[in-house]
Amino acid sequence: MAGGWARDDAVNDQIEISTAEAIARARQAAARRAAQGDSAKHCAECDEPIPEARRMAQPGVKLCVACQSGHDHSRRPAGGPNRRASKDALLK
Repeated sequence: MAGGWARDDAVNDQIEISTAEAIARARQAAARRAAQGDSAKHCAECDEPIPEARRMAQPGVKLCVACQSGHDHSRRPAGGPNRRASKDALLK
């Protein structure tokens, strides 16, 4: 018996849709990883060997951990304005 405006099987339909979407996202992620190609055995920047564990965990990797973390750090956005200080200035 339906309680309200929804059909009796509306919850099951939503579960099936959510499951299908999650499966589709997982398949797309797997396809992207496969499309990245083989992992490099040596870092593209410093020419240090890339450990097998990293190559297995991150298919298609081209940089060692040190170079990748430096690359990630340089791409991190700069901090924005200090909003607390801005609000405090308005209260004075």
